[in-house]
Amino acid sequence: MTRPTLAGVMEFRLLGPFEARHEGRQVLTGARRQERCLLAVLLLRAGRVVTTGHLIDLLWSGGAPANARGTVHTYIGRLRAALRPFGGPELATREDGYRVVPGTYRLDTAEFTALVRQAGAARDPGTRADLYDRALGLWRGPLLDGTADGVLRERLGGELAELRLSALERRAEAQLAMGRHDRVAADLAPHAGEHPEREQLVAAQMTALYRGGRQAEALRLYRGTRRALVDGLGIEPGAALASLHDRILRGDPQLNQPQAPAPVYAVRVGEEWLPWSAGGHPALELCNTYAGWGGQALPGGEWLRRYATLAVWAGHHDLAAERLVAQLLARAGREPAAAAAVLAEAQAFRARLYACLTDPADAASFAAVAAVVERAAAVSSFTRDEDGLGHWRLTPAAGLRLPLYAAARAAGELLADPRRFTIRACPGENCGWLFLDASGRRRWCSLATCGAGCTAP
Repeated sequence: MTRPTLAGVMEFRLLGPFEARHEGRQVLTGARRQERCLLAVLLLRAGRVVTTGHLIDLLWSGGAPANARGTVHTYIGRLRAALRPFGGPELATREDGYRVVPGTYRLDTAEFTALVRQAGAARDPGTRADLYDRALGLWRGPLLDGTADGVLRERLGGELAELRLSALERRAEAQLAMGRHDRVAADLAPHAGEHPEREQLVAAQMTALYRGGRQAEALRLYRGTRRALVDGLGIEPGAALASLHDRILRGDPQLNQPQAPAPVYAVRVGEEWLPWSAGGHPALELCNTYAGWGGQALPGGEWLRRYATLAVWAGHHDLAAERLVAQLLARAGREPAAAAAVLAEAQAFRARLYACLTDPADAASFAAVAAVVERAAAVSSFTRDEDGLGHWRLTPAAGLRLPLYAAARAAGELLADPRRFTIRACPGENCGWLFLDASGRRRWCSLATCGAGCTAP
């Protein structure tokens, strides 16, 4: 896919081998591998300060030399000198770190997320599929292929990789709705076998194969997926995939009907759909929904409808360890009534938190939130982690309320932070998403959930 080049504007490509271009010509070709990695890290976190310690940890993966700080400083100096002739982005020093100053440059990761956002907002399946095509066409290989190793790639691009797989799934849904099962079968062929844990992706491929008269291949794909899940994770396929397998075995003619769409503005994590990260803080992400608060509720807009989703959400935002999430899910299965009660508490807490965050003068909502924060503090301990720093951790005494209390701790930290006065609610008619605006200049949320044209000035 050929993309237009903006005269005089630098372009950075990270979705594949690292490339820096200026007016169509590749530049920065003499930069060292770690210099390219350093620039990529700052670009992926554009506008945010990345501490020198974190940069050292990423670049050397725990095996940093004694002079690592000086080396990072040298790399920054070389990058500044290399970018300056092309009007490249400014690498600013901020306290004990660096940040890319937002400016005029082009970044394929930002284009990818913007196109996925537009595709999610599109109501027409053809438009949606075309936008996903454009977004996925930006990937030329693994993130920073040839520059970052697998460990660094996972640390830097985990969310991008998740979004890519979600885009593949959503594109397949749109194409199946238009009868393009042959296209789906071709597009998903390289991915379905590689990601047996993405059962929705596997289901789309099985459906496409079945509709194309390839029933035996669809059943073979299921058997391979089941074997990978049992051998690798010790679990059976989920109920939806198992049901699809049975329907294919029976030759169910209703499988030729279009699939129901996935939730709006959502990403798949394990067996749960969670809203995109857009607010800049876990407490804000808890308040946001798939499709925003404003206007008439959109189908599938709500995400907090099951205890399992709340627990997985806490793990996804690093508020609870994965092993604890697994234990909580197992316990919730044994104690469904208790889990449902915690879910109701969490829903009430979120409503109070949203009111508190949008109206600092709402004393009643603050008091309600503070009460849950205090209960969370009562079942927390202060421990020293492997990084040598002390951290508050919830203890097993939290029980099934652990994900609620984890969210409450995050909310308490934000309410005690001056950044809480930079929280904005997107004014879009169908939005209301909360986000942090340290600049004080943005009007719309970064994902523009309210529709096309609602972008930051």
